[in-house]
Amino acid sequence: MQHRSHVLAARLEAGAAALAQYAESLDDAEWHLAIPHDGRQVGVVVHHVATMYPIEIQLAQALADGKGIEGVTWGDVHAMNAAHAREFAGVDKATALTALRAASGTAAAAVRSLTNAQLDRAAPVSLNADAPLTCQFFVEDHALRHSYHHLATIRLTVDAARHTARRTA
Repeated sequence: MQHRSHVLAARLEAGAAALAQYAESLDDAEWHLAIPHDGRQVGVVVHHVATMYPIEIQLAQALADGKGIEGVTWGDVHAMNAAHAREFAGVDKATALTALRAASGTAAAAVRSLTNAQLDRAAPVSLNADAPLTCQFFVEDHALRHSYHHLATIRLTVDAARHTARRTA
């Protein structure tokens, strides 16, 4: 039985759906707001979540196979994020949301295919000081959490902008 993988996949899908639903509601000005302490625009971050799913799932599948994640640093992650931000600086809402929905569906299907034994398998993860982490932890901490994390920062950014607009109106 793969009950855990189905629960994880459903949580991943719920997070992506919540991000998509909120992003869909934004007007053009809100879509282009820069997120404080990040610098990327809201739309770029939505697209970023979509483009990270395949990488996050590939790394989780390596753990599921008992292979460690070696040589990947947070510096690499930041450089990849910066390159993505430059390349997709003007990404439109339809493109980002289509990518988010497609990538999250593919990621959820991959998570659903994991067995309990694979979810329990642990190996060193260079992003976490070579701590031996389980595949399940990695799925939860990366692919599953990613949309929730960015949705929270996007909401804070948009809420602050709306509050400022009301005060100055």
